[in-house]
Amino acid sequence: METIKNDKLKVEVSEHGAELQSIKDNGGEEYLWQGDPAYWPRRSPILFPIVCGLWKETYRVNGKEYHLSRHGFARDTDFTLLAKGDEQVVYGLHDNAETMKLYPYHFNLAVSYKLTDNKIHVVWHVENTDDKIIYFQIGGHPAFLIPGAKAGEPVNGTLRFDNPEPMRLYANVEGCLAKGYHKVETDNGLFHFTEDSFKDDAIVFDHSQLRHIELLDEAGKTHVALDIKTPAVGLWTPCGKHAPFICVEPWYGVSDWAEYDGDIKDRYLMNQLLPGSSFMSEYVITIG
Repeated sequence: METIKNDKLKVEVSEHGAELQSIKDNGGEEYLWQGDPAYWPRRSPILFPIVCGLWKETYRVNGKEYHLSRHGFARDTDFTLLAKGDEQVVYGLHDNAETMKLYPYHFNLAVSYKLTDNKIHVVWHVENTDDKIIYFQIGGHPAFLIPGAKAGEPVNGTLRFDNPEPMRLYANVEGCLAKGYHKVETDNGLFHFTEDSFKDDAIVFDHSQLRHIELLDEAGKTHVALDIKTPAVGLWTPCGKHAPFICVEPWYGVSDWAEYDGDIKDRYLMNQLLPGSSFMSEYVITIG
């Protein structure tokens, strides 16, 4: 576990999955879900080399089948500490014999967390160290405590979107997506959610419809805000569990379409890198 801090925030990150473990303000208030396994044991996993699910947990590279469980292997893998300062920490993961069985590409993945004032910059850097094009998806899955919510009680919360009329993809089919969209009703951008909002699993938006999302407190003030650049974003809390958190998930990728059986390169929202090239992006969490 590594800790970074400034005069506004104290953040802890684990080498296992390079996963955020805690976000506290200078008054000691916790903002990140703490991973109670009775509800959901994770806190802010890194999703790589896929986001969400594959149809039948299977994908194909030039006709050869490979298998990956939901969200890929990075979240369950120990990273290496690459750099550490008072306000920044960087973790790295590269291919090895075990990853090659699941994902037949050579790569370097770096994840960094940097504090500036009351903001956390989460940066992903993927490098192609192979001699061929590699294909990948990457995403975040941070879970934030809902202000005023208590474990075991019905979930009620409010998000503010920068788009008052976003269109979500149709409900999941065996963990994958059905083609088609429907409108998400908001009150001029205010999305009031309950557990029933997630009866069809995550709410998924694509086409870069949302770039700024705020979790509001009971007085309607911003509790946590996320600024994102990703083409997709997911919202989720486990329906029926009365879990007092909401995940706001920036994604470069989504699930397979239901019954997809094509090649990895033709999956929806796949990213590709030429040999020797790299990809870098970030999302920013603002506290208060």
